[in-house]
Amino acid sequence: MSTAHSDRSGRGRSGIFRTKTVEQSIQDTEEPEHALRKDLSSLDLTVFGVGVVIGTGIFVLTGKVAKENAGPSVALAFVLAGIVCGLAALCYAEFASTVPVAGSAYTFSYASLGELPAWIIGWDLILELALGCAVVAVGWSGYIQSLMANAGWHLPGPLTGAHDGTFGFDILAFALVLVLTGILVAGMKLSSRVTAVVVGVKVTVVLIVIIVGAFFISGSNYEPFVPPSESAPSGGGLAAPLVQVIFGFTPSNFGVMGIFSAAAVVFFAFIGFDIVATAAEETRNPQRDLPRGILGSLLICTVLYVAVSIVVTGMQKYDQLSVKAPLADAFKAAGHPFWAGLISFGAAVGLTSVCMILLLGQSRVFFAMSRDGLLPRFFSTVHPRYGTPYRSTILLGVVVAVVAGFTSIDVLAELVNIGTLFAFIVVAIGVVILRRTRPELPRAFRTPFVPFVPVLSVLASLWLMLNLPSETWVRFAVWMAIGVVVYFLYGYRRSRVNQPDRRPTV
Repeated sequence: MSTAHSDRSGRGRSGIFRTKTVEQSIQDTEEPEHALRKDLSSLDLTVFGVGVVIGTGIFVLTGKVAKENAGPSVALAFVLAGIVCGLAALCYAEFASTVPVAGSAYTFSYASLGELPAWIIGWDLILELALGCAVVAVGWSGYIQSLMANAGWHLPGPLTGAHDGTFGFDILAFALVLVLTGILVAGMKLSSRVTAVVVGVKVTVVLIVIIVGAFFISGSNYEPFVPPSESAPSGGGLAAPLVQVIFGFTPSNFGVMGIFSAAAVVFFAFIGFDIVATAAEETRNPQRDLPRGILGSLLICTVLYVAVSIVVTGMQKYDQLSVKAPLADAFKAAGHPFWAGLISFGAAVGLTSVCMILLLGQSRVFFAMSRDGLLPRFFSTVHPRYGTPYRSTILLGVVVAVVAGFTSIDVLAELVNIGTLFAFIVVAIGVVILRRTRPELPRAFRTPFVPFVPVLSVLASLWLMLNLPSETWVRFAVWMAIGVVVYFLYGYRRSRVNQPDRRPTV
Protein backbone atom coordinates (compact mmCIF):
# COMPACT_ATOMS: atom_id res chain seq x y z
CA MET A 1 0.00 0.00 0.00
CA SER A 2 1.41 3.35 -1.01
CA THR A 3 2.17 6.18 1.39
CA ALA A 4 -0.35 8.37 -0.42
CA HIS A 5 -3.10 5.86 0.18
CA SER A 6 -2.03 5.50 3.77
CA ASP A 7 -2.49 9.25 4.24
CA ARG A 8 -5.86 9.16 2.55
CA SER A 9 -6.98 6.36 4.80
CA GLY A 10 -7.18 8.70 7.75
CA ARG A 11 -4.26 7.09 9.62
CA GLY A 12 -2.18 10.08 8.59
CA ARG A 13 -4.58 12.28 10.54
CA SER A 14 -4.62 12.04 14.29
CA GLY A 15 -6.94 13.19 17.01
CA ILE A 16 -10.50 14.35 16.57
CA PHE A 17 -10.29 14.84 12.79
CA ARG A 18 -9.10 11.32 11.92
CA THR A 19 -11.19 9.95 9.07
CA LYS A 20 -12.50 6.51 8.28
CA THR A 21 -11.91 5.56 4.66
CA VAL A 22 -14.63 4.45 2.30
CA GLU A 23 -12.76 1.14 2.01
CA GLN A 24 -12.79 0.67 5.80
CA SER A 25 -16.50 1.49 5.98
CA ILE A 26 -17.37 -1.03 3.26
CA GLN A 27 -15.09 -3.68 4.82
CA ASP A 28 -16.96 -3.30 8.14
CA THR A 29 -20.24 -4.17 6.44
CA GLU A 30 -18.84 -7.63 5.62
CA GLU A 31 -18.24 -8.70 9.24
CA PRO A 32 -20.80 -11.52 9.81
CA GLU A 33 -21.97 -10.35 13.25
CA HIS A 34 -22.38 -6.75 12.07
CA ALA A 35 -23.61 -7.25 8.47
CA LEU A 36 -27.12 -6.12 7.55
CA ARG A 37 -29.17 -8.18 5.08
CA LYS A 38 -29.55 -6.70 1.58
CA ASP A 39 -33.26 -6.87 0.73
CA LEU A 40 -34.23 -3.51 -0.77
CA SER A 41 -34.77 -2.34 -4.37
CA SER A 42 -35.08 1.17 -5.82
CA LEU A 43 -38.88 0.84 -5.60
CA ASP A 44 -38.62 -0.04 -1.88
CA LEU A 45 -36.41 3.02 -1.31
CA THR A 46 -38.79 5.32 -3.22
CA VAL A 47 -41.70 3.97 -1.17
CA PHE A 48 -39.72 4.63 2.04
CA GLY A 49 -39.02 8.20 0.90
CA VAL A 50 -42.64 8.92 -0.03
CA GLY A 51 -43.78 7.10 3.12
CA VAL A 52 -41.88 9.39 5.47
CA VAL A 53 -42.37 12.69 3.62
CA ILE A 54 -46.12 12.46 2.97
CA GLY A 55 -47.48 12.91 6.49
CA THR A 56 -49.45 15.56 8.34
CA GLY A 57 -47.76 18.23 6.25
CA ILE A 58 -49.92 17.54 3.22
CA PHE A 59 -53.17 17.46 5.22
CA VAL A 60 -52.51 20.34 7.63
CA LEU A 61 -49.53 22.50 6.67
CA THR A 62 -50.79 23.34 3.18
CA GLY A 63 -53.83 25.25 4.40
CA LYS A 64 -52.22 26.64 7.56
CA VAL A 65 -49.38 28.29 5.64
CA ALA A 66 -51.75 29.52 2.92
CA LYS A 67 -53.85 31.31 5.55
CA GLU A 68 -51.05 32.72 7.65
CA ASN A 69 -48.07 33.28 5.34
CA ALA A 70 -48.55 33.16 1.58
CA GLY A 71 -52.15 32.83 0.35
CA PRO A 72 -52.55 30.87 -2.92
CA SER A 73 -48.82 31.42 -3.62
CA VAL A 74 -48.13 28.71 -1.01
CA ALA A 75 -47.71 26.47 -4.06
CA LEU A 76 -44.58 28.48 -4.92
CA ALA A 77 -43.35 28.10 -1.32
CA PHE A 78 -43.55 24.32 -1.72
CA VAL A 79 -41.59 24.58 -4.97
CA LEU A 80 -38.91 26.68 -3.22
CA ALA A 81 -38.66 24.25 -0.29
CA GLY A 82 -38.51 21.39 -2.79
CA ILE A 83 -35.60 23.11 -4.58
CA VAL A 84 -33.68 23.50 -1.28
CA CYS A 85 -34.23 19.81 -0.57
CA GLY A 86 -33.37 18.96 -4.19
CA LEU A 87 -29.94 20.63 -3.87
CA ALA A 88 -29.31 18.59 -0.72
CA ALA A 89 -30.68 15.44 -2.41
CA LEU A 90 -28.13 15.74 -5.24
CA CYS A 91 -25.33 15.79 -2.63
CA TYR A 92 -26.87 12.88 -0.68
CA ALA A 93 -27.21 10.85 -3.90
CA GLU A 94 -23.48 11.16 -4.69
CA PHE A 95 -22.43 10.22 -1.17
CA ALA A 96 -24.90 7.35 -0.85
CA SER A 97 -23.75 5.79 -4.13
CA THR A 98 -20.05 6.27 -3.21
CA VAL A 99 -20.30 5.13 0.43
CA PRO A 100 -23.17 2.58 0.48
CA VAL A 101 -23.03 2.10 4.25
CA ALA A 102 -25.64 2.56 7.01
CA GLY A 103 -25.57 5.87 8.86
CA SER A 104 -26.36 8.47 6.17
CA ALA A 105 -24.83 11.89 6.98
CA TYR A 106 -22.87 10.42 9.91
CA THR A 107 -21.02 7.92 7.69
CA PHE A 108 -20.49 10.52 4.95
CA SER A 109 -18.99 12.96 7.47
CA TYR A 110 -16.65 10.30 8.87
CA ALA A 111 -15.23 9.71 5.38
CA SER A 112 -14.72 13.38 4.58
CA LEU A 113 -14.67 15.76 7.58
CA GLY A 114 -13.35 13.55 10.38
CA GLU A 115 -14.43 11.77 13.55
CA LEU A 116 -15.62 14.65 15.75
CA PRO A 117 -17.75 16.26 12.99
CA ALA A 118 -19.14 12.77 12.25
CA TRP A 119 -19.96 12.21 15.91
CA ILE A 120 -21.69 15.61 16.12
CA ILE A 121 -23.87 14.91 13.07
CA GLY A 122 -24.68 11.41 14.35
CA TRP A 123 -25.62 12.82 17.76
CA ASP A 124 -27.75 15.41 15.97
CA LEU A 125 -29.51 12.79 13.82
CA ILE A 126 -30.34 10.60 16.85
CA LEU A 127 -32.13 13.55 18.51
CA GLU A 128 -33.77 14.71 15.28
CA LEU A 129 -35.22 11.31 14.38
CA ALA A 130 -36.25 10.45 17.97
CA LEU A 131 -38.13 13.71 18.45
CA GLY A 132 -39.62 13.48 14.96
CA CYS A 133 -40.93 9.98 15.65
CA ALA A 134 -42.34 10.95 19.06
CA VAL A 135 -44.08 14.04 17.65
CA VAL A 136 -45.60 12.01 14.80
CA ALA A 137 -46.77 9.26 17.18
CA VAL A 138 -48.55 11.85 19.35
CA GLY A 139 -50.13 13.34 16.20
CA TRP A 140 -51.27 9.88 15.07
CA SER A 141 -52.82 9.29 18.47
CA GLY A 142 -54.78 12.53 18.12
CA TYR A 143 -56.22 11.43 14.76
CA ILE A 144 -57.17 7.98 16.10
CA GLN A 145 -58.83 9.49 19.19
CA SER A 146 -60.82 11.80 16.89
CA LEU A 147 -61.96 8.90 14.70
CA MET A 148 -62.87 6.89 17.83
CA ALA A 149 -64.89 9.83 19.17
CA ASN A 150 -66.85 9.96 15.88
CA ALA A 151 -67.78 6.31 16.51
CA GLY A 152 -68.76 7.06 20.12
CA TRP A 153 -65.69 5.48 21.72
CA HIS A 154 -63.62 7.37 24.27
CA LEU A 155 -60.45 6.46 26.15
CA PRO A 156 -60.16 7.33 29.86
CA GLY A 157 -58.79 10.87 30.20
CA PRO A 158 -55.47 9.94 31.87
CA LEU A 159 -54.66 7.59 28.93
CA THR A 160 -55.03 10.27 26.23
CA GLY A 161 -51.81 12.13 27.02
CA ALA A 162 -50.87 15.36 28.78
CA HIS A 163 -53.30 18.26 28.18
CA ASP A 164 -53.16 21.83 29.51
CA GLY A 165 -50.44 21.01 32.02
CA THR A 166 -52.21 17.98 33.47
CA PHE A 167 -50.44 14.63 33.84
CA GLY A 168 -51.36 11.92 31.39
CA PHE A 169 -50.02 8.95 29.48
CA ASP A 170 -50.72 8.63 25.75
CA ILE A 171 -51.31 4.89 25.54
CA LEU A 172 -51.99 4.93 21.77
CA ALA A 173 -48.72 6.73 20.88
CA PHE A 174 -46.79 4.41 23.22
CA ALA A 175 -48.37 1.26 21.71
CA LEU A 176 -47.83 2.43 18.10
CA VAL A 177 -44.07 2.90 18.59
CA LEU A 178 -43.70 -0.51 20.28
CA VAL A 179 -45.61 -2.32 17.49
CA LEU A 180 -43.53 -0.60 14.79
CA THR A 181 -40.34 -1.47 16.69
CA GLY A 182 -41.36 -5.15 16.58
CA ILE A 183 -41.95 -4.96 12.82
CA LEU A 184 -38.53 -3.35 12.27
CA VAL A 185 -36.82 -6.07 14.34
CA ALA A 186 -38.57 -8.76 12.26
CA GLY A 187 -36.80 -7.71 9.07
CA MET A 188 -36.43 -5.02 6.42
CA LYS A 189 -38.47 -6.90 3.84
CA LEU A 190 -41.45 -7.13 6.20
CA SER A 191 -40.98 -3.44 7.07
CA SER A 192 -40.93 -2.51 3.38
CA ARG A 193 -44.08 -4.55 2.69
CA VAL A 194 -45.98 -2.93 5.56
CA THR A 195 -44.76 0.48 4.41
CA ALA A 196 -45.77 -0.22 0.79
CA VAL A 197 -49.37 -1.03 1.87
CA VAL A 198 -49.61 2.05 4.09
CA VAL A 199 -48.06 4.35 1.46
CA GLY A 200 -50.41 2.93 -1.18
CA VAL A 201 -53.42 3.81 0.98
CA LYS A 202 -52.35 7.35 1.78
CA VAL A 203 -51.18 8.24 -1.75
CA THR A 204 -54.53 6.97 -3.04
CA VAL A 205 -56.30 9.25 -0.55
CA VAL A 206 -54.14 12.21 -1.64
CA LEU A 207 -54.87 11.56 -5.32
CA ILE A 208 -58.62 11.27 -4.60
CA VAL A 209 -58.45 14.61 -2.74
CA ILE A 210 -56.71 16.25 -5.71
CA ILE A 211 -59.07 14.81 -8.33
CA VAL A 212 -62.34 15.32 -6.38
CA GLY A 213 -61.25 18.72 -5.02
CA ALA A 214 -60.53 19.95 -8.57
CA PHE A 215 -64.30 19.90 -9.25
CA PHE A 216 -64.93 22.38 -6.41
CA ILE A 217 -62.29 24.95 -7.40
CA SER A 218 -63.43 28.53 -7.93
CA GLY A 219 -61.08 30.78 -9.90
CA SER A 220 -62.02 33.81 -7.79
CA ASN A 221 -60.36 32.17 -4.76
CA TYR A 222 -56.95 32.59 -6.45
CA GLU A 223 -57.28 36.38 -6.57
CA PRO A 224 -54.88 37.80 -5.60
CA PHE A 225 -52.48 34.88 -6.15
CA VAL A 226 -49.78 36.80 -4.23
CA PRO A 227 -51.62 38.82 -1.54
CA PRO A 228 -50.24 42.27 -0.50
CA SER A 229 -47.33 42.14 1.95
CA GLU A 230 -47.93 42.44 5.71
CA SER A 231 -45.44 42.66 8.57
CA ALA A 232 -45.24 39.30 10.33
CA PRO A 233 -46.04 39.41 14.05
CA SER A 234 -43.05 38.01 15.91
CA GLY A 235 -42.08 37.88 19.52
CA GLY A 236 -39.01 39.49 20.94
CA GLY A 237 -36.00 37.93 22.61
CA LEU A 238 -35.53 34.20 22.13
CA ALA A 239 -38.90 33.80 20.40
CA ALA A 240 -37.75 35.95 17.48
CA PRO A 241 -36.15 34.36 14.41
CA LEU A 242 -32.35 34.44 14.57
CA VAL A 243 -32.19 36.50 11.36
CA GLN A 244 -34.17 39.23 13.15
CA VAL A 245 -31.92 39.12 16.23
CA ILE A 246 -28.68 39.33 14.19
CA PHE A 247 -29.61 41.63 11.30
CA GLY A 248 -32.73 43.39 12.57
CA PHE A 249 -34.54 41.95 9.55
CA THR A 250 -38.26 41.47 10.20
CA PRO A 251 -39.85 38.65 8.17
CA SER A 252 -43.10 39.51 6.39
CA ASN A 253 -46.18 37.53 5.52
CA PHE A 254 -47.72 37.53 2.05
CA GLY A 255 -46.13 39.38 -0.83
CA VAL A 256 -42.95 38.03 -2.43
CA MET A 257 -41.06 37.83 0.90
CA GLY A 258 -44.03 35.97 2.38
CA ILE A 259 -43.35 33.15 -0.09
CA PHE A 260 -39.81 32.83 1.33
CA SER A 261 -41.11 32.94 4.93
CA ALA A 262 -43.65 30.25 4.01
CA ALA A 263 -40.89 28.11 2.45
CA ALA A 264 -39.07 28.08 5.82
CA VAL A 265 -42.26 26.76 7.44
CA VAL A 266 -43.28 24.18 4.82
CA PHE A 267 -39.73 22.80 4.79
CA PHE A 268 -40.85 20.70 7.78
CA ALA A 269 -43.20 18.86 5.41
CA PHE A 270 -40.23 17.60 3.35
CA ILE A 271 -38.20 16.23 6.23
CA GLY A 272 -37.34 12.58 5.82
CA PHE A 273 -36.25 11.98 2.23
CA ASP A 274 -32.66 11.84 3.49
CA ILE A 275 -33.59 8.79 5.59
CA VAL A 276 -33.48 6.79 2.36
CA ALA A 277 -29.68 7.10 2.62
CA THR A 278 -29.67 5.34 6.02
CA ALA A 279 -30.85 2.15 4.26
CA ALA A 280 -27.84 2.16 1.90
CA GLU A 281 -26.32 -0.97 3.40
CA GLU A 282 -29.55 -2.94 3.03
CA THR A 283 -29.95 -2.16 -0.68
CA ARG A 284 -29.19 -4.79 -3.31
CA ASN A 285 -27.65 -2.37 -5.83
CA PRO A 286 -26.93 0.82 -3.84
CA GLN A 287 -24.89 2.55 -6.55
CA ARG A 288 -27.88 2.51 -8.90
CA ASP A 289 -30.89 2.36 -6.57
CA LEU A 290 -30.02 4.96 -3.89
CA PRO A 291 -29.92 8.00 -6.23
CA ARG A 292 -33.19 6.79 -7.79
CA GLY A 293 -34.84 6.36 -4.40
CA ILE A 294 -33.67 9.72 -3.00
CA LEU A 295 -34.41 11.87 -6.05
CA GLY A 296 -37.53 9.94 -7.14
CA SER A 297 -39.27 10.17 -3.75
CA LEU A 298 -38.49 13.90 -3.46
CA LEU A 299 -39.88 14.63 -6.94
CA ILE A 300 -43.11 12.67 -6.29
CA CYS A 301 -43.67 14.41 -2.94
CA THR A 302 -43.06 17.91 -4.35
CA VAL A 303 -45.61 17.33 -7.14
CA LEU A 304 -48.21 16.05 -4.65
CA TYR A 305 -47.64 18.97 -2.26
CA VAL A 306 -47.98 21.58 -5.01
CA ALA A 307 -51.13 19.91 -6.40
CA VAL A 308 -52.81 19.73 -2.97
CA SER A 309 -51.95 23.36 -2.15
CA ILE A 310 -53.45 24.51 -5.48
CA VAL A 311 -56.65 22.52 -4.80
CA VAL A 312 -57.18 23.65 -1.20
CA THR A 313 -56.66 27.36 -1.97
CA GLY A 314 -58.97 27.00 -4.99
CA MET A 315 -61.74 25.33 -2.96
CA GLN A 316 -61.86 27.98 -0.23
CA LYS A 317 -60.59 31.55 0.04
CA TYR A 318 -57.20 31.45 1.77
CA ASP A 319 -58.24 33.77 4.63
CA GLN A 320 -61.19 31.49 5.46
CA LEU A 321 -59.20 28.25 5.71
CA SER A 322 -59.10 26.55 9.10
CA VAL A 323 -55.72 26.05 10.75
CA LYS A 324 -56.22 22.67 12.45
CA ALA A 325 -57.67 20.64 9.55
CA PRO A 326 -57.80 22.93 6.50
CA LEU A 327 -58.17 20.24 3.85
CA ALA A 328 -60.92 18.31 5.63
CA ASP A 329 -62.75 21.53 6.57
CA ALA A 330 -62.56 22.81 2.98
CA PHE A 331 -64.53 19.74 1.89
CA LYS A 332 -67.00 20.27 4.74
CA ALA A 333 -67.46 23.89 3.60
CA ALA A 334 -68.17 22.57 0.09
CA GLY A 335 -70.87 20.32 1.58
CA HIS A 336 -69.01 17.00 1.32
CA PRO A 337 -68.33 15.61 4.84
CA PHE A 338 -67.62 12.10 3.44
CA TRP A 339 -64.43 13.31 1.75
CA ALA A 340 -63.49 15.15 4.94
CA GLY A 341 -63.71 11.86 6.86
CA LEU A 342 -61.65 10.10 4.20
CA ILE A 343 -58.91 12.72 4.59
CA SER A 344 -58.77 12.17 8.38
CA PHE A 345 -58.53 8.41 7.78
CA GLY A 346 -55.73 8.90 5.21
CA ALA A 347 -53.82 11.15 7.61
CA ALA A 348 -54.07 8.60 10.44
CA VAL A 349 -52.96 5.69 8.22
CA GLY A 350 -50.20 7.77 6.66
CA LEU A 351 -48.58 8.70 9.95
CA THR A 352 -47.84 5.07 10.79
CA SER A 353 -45.33 4.83 7.92
CA VAL A 354 -43.77 8.18 8.89
CA CYS A 355 -43.24 6.88 12.42
CA MET A 356 -41.80 3.56 11.23
CA ILE A 357 -39.29 5.09 8.83
CA LEU A 358 -38.09 7.67 11.37
CA LEU A 359 -37.45 4.75 13.78
CA LEU A 360 -35.67 2.89 10.99
CA GLY A 361 -33.36 5.81 10.24
CA GLN A 362 -32.56 6.42 13.89
CA SER A 363 -31.67 2.80 14.61
CA ARG A 364 -29.36 2.64 11.55
CA VAL A 365 -27.44 5.77 12.58
CA PHE A 366 -27.09 4.41 16.14
CA PHE A 367 -26.01 1.01 14.72
CA ALA A 368 -23.33 2.61 12.52
CA MET A 369 -21.93 4.66 15.42
CA SER A 370 -21.91 1.56 17.61
CA ARG A 371 -20.10 -0.51 14.98
CA ASP A 372 -17.41 2.19 14.84
CA GLY A 373 -16.93 1.98 18.61
CA LEU A 374 -18.19 5.52 19.28
CA LEU A 375 -21.14 3.96 21.13
CA PRO A 376 -21.07 0.58 22.94
CA ARG A 377 -20.36 -2.23 20.41
CA PHE A 378 -23.04 -4.33 22.12
CA PHE A 379 -25.65 -2.49 20.04
CA SER A 380 -24.09 -3.25 16.64
CA THR A 381 -24.77 -7.02 16.68
CA VAL A 382 -27.38 -8.05 14.10
CA HIS A 383 -30.11 -10.63 14.72
CA PRO A 384 -28.92 -14.09 13.57
CA ARG A 385 -32.25 -14.84 11.87
CA TYR A 386 -33.67 -11.49 10.74
CA GLY A 387 -30.40 -9.70 9.89
CA THR A 388 -31.52 -6.47 11.62
CA PRO A 389 -29.77 -4.38 14.31
CA TYR A 390 -32.27 -5.58 16.87
CA ARG A 391 -30.54 -4.36 20.02
CA SER A 392 -30.30 -0.73 18.92
CA THR A 393 -33.83 -0.91 17.43
CA ILE A 394 -35.35 -2.21 20.68
CA LEU A 395 -33.44 0.28 22.88
CA LEU A 396 -34.42 3.30 20.79
CA GLY A 397 -37.96 2.02 20.23
CA VAL A 398 -38.61 1.75 23.97
CA VAL A 399 -37.09 5.20 24.66
CA VAL A 400 -39.14 6.87 21.90
CA ALA A 401 -42.30 5.03 23.04
CA VAL A 402 -41.87 6.36 26.59
CA VAL A 403 -41.15 9.91 25.33
CA ALA A 404 -44.23 9.78 23.06
CA GLY A 405 -46.35 8.43 25.91
CA PHE A 406 -45.44 11.03 28.51
CA THR A 407 -44.63 14.14 26.53
CA SER A 408 -46.50 16.69 24.49
CA ILE A 409 -43.67 17.98 22.30
CA ASP A 410 -44.81 20.97 20.27
CA VAL A 411 -41.83 23.27 20.81
CA LEU A 412 -39.23 20.54 20.34
CA ALA A 413 -40.55 19.84 16.82
CA GLU A 414 -38.50 22.83 15.64
CA LEU A 415 -35.36 20.98 16.74
CA VAL A 416 -36.15 18.44 14.03
CA ASN A 417 -35.99 21.25 11.43
CA ILE A 418 -32.66 22.67 12.59
CA GLY A 419 -31.12 19.21 12.93
CA THR A 420 -32.05 18.25 9.37
CA LEU A 421 -30.78 21.52 7.88
CA PHE A 422 -27.50 21.10 9.79
CA ALA A 423 -27.13 17.62 8.28
CA PHE A 424 -27.78 19.06 4.80
CA ILE A 425 -24.96 21.59 5.27
CA VAL A 426 -22.49 18.96 6.50
CA VAL A 427 -23.23 16.60 3.59
CA ALA A 428 -22.87 19.38 1.00
CA ILE A 429 -19.47 20.40 2.42
CA GLY A 430 -18.43 16.73 2.59
CA VAL A 431 -19.11 16.22 -1.14
CA VAL A 432 -16.67 19.01 -2.03
CA ILE A 433 -14.00 17.75 0.39
CA LEU A 434 -14.20 14.11 -0.75
CA ARG A 435 -13.97 15.20 -4.39
CA ARG A 436 -10.64 16.86 -3.53
CA THR A 437 -9.19 14.24 -1.17
CA ARG A 438 -10.38 11.11 -2.99
CA PRO A 439 -10.94 12.05 -6.67
CA GLU A 440 -10.24 8.45 -7.79
CA LEU A 441 -13.21 6.93 -5.92
CA PRO A 442 -15.84 5.39 -8.22
CA ARG A 443 -18.97 7.55 -8.13
CA ALA A 444 -22.04 5.93 -9.67
CA PHE A 445 -23.86 9.26 -9.30
CA ARG A 446 -22.07 12.60 -9.47
CA THR A 447 -23.57 15.82 -8.11
CA PRO A 448 -23.65 18.24 -11.09
CA PHE A 449 -21.79 21.57 -11.12
CA VAL A 450 -19.58 20.98 -8.08
CA PRO A 451 -18.82 23.13 -6.10
CA PHE A 452 -21.70 25.43 -7.14
CA VAL A 453 -24.58 23.06 -6.25
CA PRO A 454 -23.13 22.18 -2.79
CA VAL A 455 -22.46 25.87 -2.08
CA LEU A 456 -26.05 26.75 -3.06
CA SER A 457 -27.27 23.92 -0.83
CA VAL A 458 -25.29 25.29 2.14
CA LEU A 459 -26.55 28.86 1.60
CA ALA A 460 -30.19 27.80 1.13
CA SER A 461 -30.15 25.56 4.22
CA LEU A 462 -28.44 28.26 6.29
CA TRP A 463 -31.07 30.81 5.25
CA LEU A 464 -33.89 28.52 6.42
CA MET A 465 -32.00 27.87 9.69
CA LEU A 466 -31.75 31.63 10.31
CA ASN A 467 -35.54 31.87 10.05
CA LEU A 468 -35.98 29.52 13.02
CA PRO A 469 -36.52 30.98 16.54
CA SER A 470 -33.43 31.86 18.58
CA GLU A 471 -34.56 29.55 21.41
CA THR A 472 -34.38 26.63 18.96
CA TRP A 473 -30.73 27.52 18.31
CA VAL A 474 -30.08 27.63 22.08
CA ARG A 475 -31.60 24.15 22.62
CA PHE A 476 -29.67 22.83 19.63
CA ALA A 477 -26.39 24.25 21.00
CA VAL A 478 -27.04 22.65 24.41
CA TRP A 479 -27.67 19.22 22.85
CA MET A 480 -24.50 19.55 20.73
CA ALA A 481 -22.46 20.54 23.80
CA ILE A 482 -23.71 17.45 25.66
CA GLY A 483 -22.72 15.36 22.62
CA VAL A 484 -19.17 16.76 22.60
CA VAL A 485 -18.78 15.88 26.30
CA VAL A 486 -20.02 12.31 25.68
CA TYR A 487 -17.59 11.96 22.76
CA PHE A 488 -14.52 12.94 24.80
CA LEU A 489 -15.59 10.84 27.79
CA TYR A 490 -16.38 7.69 25.77
CA GLY A 491 -16.06 7.68 21.99
CA TYR A 492 -12.64 9.29 21.49
CA ARG A 493 -10.69 6.46 23.17
CA ARG A 494 -12.94 3.57 22.11
CA SER A 495 -13.15 4.52 18.45
CA ARG A 496 -12.13 1.58 16.24
CA VAL A 497 -10.18 3.96 14.00
CA ASN A 498 -8.07 4.72 17.09
CA GLN A 499 -7.20 1.05 17.72
CA PRO A 500 -3.56 0.15 16.83
CA ASP A 501 -4.60 -3.20 15.33
CA ARG A 502 -7.17 -1.51 13.14
CA ARG A 503 -5.30 -1.11 9.87
CA PRO A 504 -7.13 0.30 6.87
CA THR A 505 -7.58 -1.88 3.84
CA VAL A 506 -7.33 -0.16 0.46
